[in-house]
Amino acid sequence: MNPSTLIGIFASILLLVSVLFFTAESPGSFLNLPGLAIVVTGTLAATFISYPLKEVLRVVRLVGLVFRRENTYVRDDINELVAMSRLWFKGDVRAVERELENTRNPFLRTGIQLVIANTKEDEIFDMLRWRIARLKAREHAEAQIFRTMATYAPAFGMIGTLVGLVNMLEVMDAGNLDVIGPRMAVALLTTFYGILLANLVFKPVAVKLERRTEERLITMNMVLEGISLITKRRLPSFIEETLNSFVANYHDEIREPEVKKPRASGNAPAKG
Repeated sequence: MNPSTLIGIFASILLLVSVLFFTAESPGSFLNLPGLAIVVTGTLAATFISYPLKEVLRVVRLVGLVFRRENTYVRDDINELVAMSRLWFKGDVRAVERELENTRNPFLRTGIQLVIANTKEDEIFDMLRWRIARLKAREHAEAQIFRTMATYAPAFGMIGTLVGLVNMLEVMDAGNLDVIGPRMAVALLTTFYGILLANLVFKPVAVKLERRTEERLITMNMVLEGISLITKRRLPSFIEETLNSFVANYHDEIREPEVKKPRASGNAPAKG
């Protein structure tokens, strides 16, 4: 389980429990199944209309990524690149090919295979950069699905509110004023559901997926830099130091925090 997601879920449950049990006379007053059905069904229907079926069906898998702690295997990629660079620097192509059989990074494997095939450096970079751009576009579109759902949910919440208001006006026309308050509360609950789903579910999932994409792009650019150095036959030690700089934890690169220097003693030593 992803720890940040677990903390967020716990905080959300705590918030909802506080709202239900400390701000309302009856916790059941916040339950309106027809209103919730309007928001959920309307949001899903609009999403299916907006996107192809195969993209919408990936939503369930993407939600699973949010809850699962995903390993980036950056250190493994660095070790593999350094090991291959040593073999390539020695001219042992067969050993590099054997190393490729054990790698689980298809992006790294493609780059090294192009190097072994004596492909021009520019062509290697064009191919790998195209794959980076393709992954970025695909995963951005996946996150955009949840941002679209976050837009639809409050809108359908307002639709449910309008439906509730129409029903309330019918009750007022009949002269039964005792149920106006409960009907108004039910009408407003659909807006509550829409805003809650948008800001507590859909938008956070979109942000989490976008952050995951950024981390994956950093890893792919690191691999691209390693392959670039291998094609230039740089020393393996230099390649290792360069790749380690991608994963090193640095402080602010622009400005360091001000360090207060200890003040000198106010009494100067007496001169003889």
